[in-house]
Amino acid sequence: MTARAPSLTEALAVQLLRPVDAAARQRAAALVADWLGCALGALRSPLADQLTALVATLPGGDATALGASRRDPMSALLINAALGNVLEMDDVHRGAILHAGPVVIPVALAAAESADATPQQFLDAVVRGYEATIRIGRALGRGHYRYWHPTSTAGAFGAATAAASILGLDADALADTLGTAGSRTGGLWQMRHEPVPTKSIHNAEAARSGLLAAQLAAAGLRGPRRILEGEQGLFAATAPDAQPDLVLAHAPDWLIHTTSLKPWPACRHAHPAIDAMRDALRQAGGLPVEAFVSIHVTTYAEALRFCDRPEPTTELEAKFSLQHAVAAIACLGRSELAHYLPATIDDPVVAAMRERVIVSEDEAASARFPDHYGASVTVALADGRRLHAARVDAWGDPECPMPEAAIASKALALAAWGGVSKPAATRLFDAVRELPTALSLQPLQAALAGLDA
Repeated sequence: MTARAPSLTEALAVQLLRPVDAAARQRAAALVADWLGCALGALRSPLADQLTALVATLPGGDATALGASRRDPMSALLINAALGNVLEMDDVHRGAILHAGPVVIPVALAAAESADATPQQFLDAVVRGYEATIRIGRALGRGHYRYWHPTSTAGAFGAATAAASILGLDADALADTLGTAGSRTGGLWQMRHEPVPTKSIHNAEAARSGLLAAQLAAAGLRGPRRILEGEQGLFAATAPDAQPDLVLAHAPDWLIHTTSLKPWPACRHAHPAIDAMRDALRQAGGLPVEAFVSIHVTTYAEALRFCDRPEPTTELEAKFSLQHAVAAIACLGRSELAHYLPATIDDPVVAAMRERVIVSEDEAASARFPDHYGASVTVALADGRRLHAARVDAWGDPECPMPEAAIASKALALAAWGGVSKPAATRLFDAVRELPTALSLQPLQAALAGLDA
């Protein structure tokens, strides 16, 4: 009898369990700090109030739930995995068109706390979770992204991998874990058309289902091994232009290094336009608002699909509005969280500037997407001058990385936005920075507990 060739998940499981090096752990620690900043900044959101009120009624446990003390892991994930993307400042992978951190890191943390894992085991779980998420996410293709939320779809595989890593599952059990996790598919994009926080709940459900899949595999439950490429598997059902070869494609290093960070509080699709607008204005120095006649933004088609929104009325809509993003830069000179709140959205000066913003497709940028997120800006001024700037990549991409100091500054600023005191935030991020060489998770856990003090 001819031996069956390994399925994609079986082969991937072997790849995922290879040793993690020091550089990957260091990058994981930086991304943990970035996720924590994003999640803590979201503590002032209505969603945080709603989720903490619910979780407060549930039993306690061994896992930290931000804003709700220590809870059982599933309850902690309902909060932690939902809050990371609320501010739209979470990390992103361009080729996979998703955000691994908000799903993977909360699972790695909850599992590590429950299992009393070492800091290095925690970081290894993060690295492996990113790897699974990115490999499967990029293989799903743009056809999946058209209707499905790939952060949730692929994130469930990453969450499952992170939990399996903490639990010490072997490759065979990890393949079962991936099969079970993949049997539920990420949510639909319809919430993009309605002002609801469902996107964040998709992340929480992906995290929770990934943890459960690993726990089930640890108990001996088998999972479908051909969940990706099977005749009724994920690719066949949801990904018309899937590229299965990308699941196992060779990479010179862990893919966590190819993750981008977001410096601005808006959808990543708006970032290259924000950067180009800032570049254009630097050419002229400060300009009064009356100097602007028009601002023409050209970018890739997917950015227009998600962010062509000339008249935003809510914070969420403003974060998905190219027009608002560049108008805020023109009027205020920078991009801050406060600029996406109703006071700025409704400001008549900003509203008038939005009316001067024209958006259209740049076919060259569309051809480069999703490997590169680009945009150009042409500003017509009242004195007859024209300012022009273009970006092939945005700040925070591997080609234009944010330095460690900028990552730390962003995390501290977001924690302050969420109401965390500077001393408490500093203790927390110091503990995160020490994770690659720390002897125990206790300093991190103590710093997290101090947030509730």
